[in-house]
Amino acid sequence: MVADWRDLALCRDSEPNLFFPIGTTGPAVEMINDAKAICSQCSVQESCLQYALQTNQEGGIWGGFAEDERRRLRKRWLAERRRRNN
Repeated sequence: MVADWRDLALCRDSEPNLFFPIGTTGPAVEMINDAKAICSQCSVQESCLQYALQTNQEGGIWGGFAEDERRRLRKRWLAERRRRNN
């Protein structure tokens, strides 16, 4: 049986709040950078990002991308999906 990607995620052993900082200034910047550093070492980073895009996760750091970065990626991802389906 194949493990769920979430079972292999490095963030499982980290403080969950690190991946859901409040705001984008001050201490939140350090939290965002720390979360992204963990993501950059994670073997399931791409699966995490795909999950976030597919399920429209609005908050937090997913697959190494912050909320605003993911919004831009999701727009491109949806446009590409529409092109492929036409």
